[in-house]
Amino acid sequence: MPSIFISGGAAGIGLATAERFALEGWTVGVYDVSDEALAAVREEHPDFITGHLDVRDPQQWSTALAEFTSHTDGRLDVLDNNAGILVAGPLTEISTDAIKAQIDIDALGVTLGAQAAHRYLKATPGSHLVNIASASAIYGQPGIATYSATKFYVAGLTEALELEWAADDIRVVSIWPLWAKTALADNDAKSTRTLGVRITPEQVADKVWESVHPTIADRVLSRTSYSVGLQTTVLGNAAKFIPNVLNRGVNKILSQ
Repeated sequence: MPSIFISGGAAGIGLATAERFALEGWTVGVYDVSDEALAAVREEHPDFITGHLDVRDPQQWSTALAEFTSHTDGRLDVLDNNAGILVAGPLTEISTDAIKAQIDIDALGVTLGAQAAHRYLKATPGSHLVNIASASAIYGQPGIATYSATKFYVAGLTEALELEWAADDIRVVSIWPLWAKTALADNDAKSTRTLGVRITPEQVADKVWESVHPTIADRVLSRTSYSVGLQTTVLGNAAKFIPNVLNRGVNKILSQ
């Protein structure tokens, strides 16, 4: 049966994605840095393969993927680079540790995961690398500047690897939600209040499922990004066509 490995999978969008794929009969791997959250997952979903993973550590990636694929005969259909953190606040007011943690988890962790998973994805026909991006990568967001910047990084990494790994039959895509009803949205960013928290983890999970079951059009157009929710779709499409000064103005209103 097909298999999916999810980083940061013990809560929120990661857990919703695990449950979505499990309903379809997939072998699901939930890996997370929180042992407490993992214990709760094991109790509720004893059929899931679980393990500890700090995405900042390349050796932990190697160990976790080797352990997971030992249950799947080496098969890895999807790596879902889901783990991420957000620390809101003006850049001058958040700690250097908070800045570093966001870059290390949200950018470095995604890259290390892709690198470690490549050998397994390449060995699995029609595999996918799914990177969780964000609507904050449509235009840089004040108040969450570091987080926003890491999501621009994720978008660029996705586009680069989509080209780099095409010859290996690995399709690389990114998922673009706005604020979802998870712990990540429990912050003081103004855009949280302006736009509201309307998206559910289940909606994002459905989009992950959609992304790894591409239509003919998706393949012909080499689609690399999937927006979640009407707000993200409208903002993303508008950003492609309106002058930058208007795009800047819209984002200023939404986030300041």
